[in-house]
Amino acid sequence: MNTLQTVHGVPVLMCAAEGDLIRGERDALDLIGDAGYQGARWVVVPVERFGEGFFRLRTRVAGDIVQKFANYRLGLVVLGDISARTAASPALRDFVRESNRGHRTWFLSRPEELHERLKG
Repeated sequence: MNTLQTVHGVPVLMCAAEGDLIRGERDALDLIGDAGYQGARWVVVPVERFGEGFFRLRTRVAGDIVQKFANYRLGLVVLGDISARTAASPALRDFVRESNRGHRTWFLSRPEELHERLKG
């Protein structure tokens, strides 16, 4: 179940950890549609909701999903601990670092980090 919350005046669609896996663009578009309908500017998706292909950059799944969110001017937060994955993949570690420097896609381990980023 997705719920709309307001964080520091910003509408954020919070996705439940339980639910269908987000495996590609079609699944991302479903979330984007839901977010748009509810008036969200950000979508927070628990790491458990992403298929394993998302974290293997050579599959291009992550890039395709991130691009869809950018095309619709929606922020995407991947929420949860992916430290084991980034430790095993320098490419993923670099992708996460660059994403977190930007303003549209963030990889955050705790919900409190989202509150801190949207504060200002």
